[in-house]
Amino acid sequence: MDHSDPLGEEARLLVSNAPIRAPVNHERDVHVLSFAFLLIFLAYGAAQNLESTVNTEEDLGTTSLGILYLSFTFFSLVASLVVRALGTKNALVLGTTGYWLFIAANLKPTWFTMIPASVYLGFAASIIWVGQGTYLTSTARNHARNNGLHEGTIIGNFNGEFWGVFASHQVIGNIISLVVLKNETGGRTNGTTILFIIFLCIVTLGIALMCFLRKEDSKEEEPSLSSSSLRVSILSLSKLVVAPLTNVRMILAIPLIAYSGLQAAFVWAKFTKQVVTPSLGVSGVGGVMAIYGASDAICSLVAGRLTSGLPSITFLVSGGTVFQAIVFTWLLLGQSETLGAVYLLLISALLGIGDGVFNTQLNALIGILFKHDTEGAFAQLKVWQSATISVVFFLSPYISMDAMLVCILSVLCLSYVCFLTLTVWVEKSFSSTF
Repeated sequence: MDHSDPLGEEARLLVSNAPIRAPVNHERDVHVLSFAFLLIFLAYGAAQNLESTVNTEEDLGTTSLGILYLSFTFFSLVASLVVRALGTKNALVLGTTGYWLFIAANLKPTWFTMIPASVYLGFAASIIWVGQGTYLTSTARNHARNNGLHEGTIIGNFNGEFWGVFASHQVIGNIISLVVLKNETGGRTNGTTILFIIFLCIVTLGIALMCFLRKEDSKEEEPSLSSSSLRVSILSLSKLVVAPLTNVRMILAIPLIAYSGLQAAFVWAKFTKQVVTPSLGVSGVGGVMAIYGASDAICSLVAGRLTSGLPSITFLVSGGTVFQAIVFTWLLLGQSETLGAVYLLLISALLGIGDGVFNTQLNALIGILFKHDTEGAFAQLKVWQSATISVVFFLSPYISMDAMLVCILSVLCLSYVCFLTLTVWVEKSFSSTF
């Protein structure tokens, strides 16, 4: 008999009141989150790509998108507070309602339906994206801690899966658009009405799937809506907004964050309207954007698997920068309005690769560098992305293609220099602690 254990294993189990908890499958939550976003954004993304070519009267489409992202920018300033108050799962579910309302407004597109829907979607988008970044990072950390794995690698892998699945919304949504709007020449038709009804049903399925998310086992995930805590939160709002801007790391990351929004808005507002549509017609937008989404999805999955820390992030961002610099220089020097179908597909693929790199690596970078204020950091990510997207949509009708391309290339160079400075700063700070 083993005297070091007088009770014995059976007795210990009988007298113990502590419940035996089964290990939590955090990967399951990543799957649910990814596919819920896929359903919601395959509808919204395809609708957004068509706004500038379908709702053309008085530039209603581009104006509503500009207002949407302007609203997104302002509400992102308080999004971290809302997410903390609601809890990330509740914030994610509430955020889905804005996309449902925006798709519904497209069934009767007027200034009285589209503008209010755009303003509300700006609010909904701010909390769903801050909630997404916070939830995914928290899930990755819990999974790494519970399984004794490297945190940076798991954050990269989870972001790779999410952004890979998410980016495929461009493929599926635009294929649906291509099939439904086949042979359409533009403007509002019965085909566009049927298309938005289909999208509305798909968003509804996405909302239902989002409800199956499990709340993360961390104190940040618990709602805190008591009057005293809410009053304290409101009083500290200015601190939440300003504090990240006093961090040198965030200051150096902002140019790359802003660029990621700029290049995405270029694809939605300029590339589809002034490059794809003149060459292939409105029905060709769906096919080209499907290629864009496919390359985005594949690149996101690969980039996520290759991410293990700051050195790998630096390498991947450098590669994405080169790809996008080549594309924008090509468009600037060439006759973009007369490009053939093969060239358009190649350009859209390269743009998708760049977008996949920046999405996965920026989210992994934020998750790794800002552990103590995840909500605030992801709020800053969306503030600067949405601000630049809004500016592009508002200026799109008034700025030439060449001027836009020169601006993009200039911002790309500036953001890459700041990013390299950030990596050197972080590496130097890390080495100085040992």
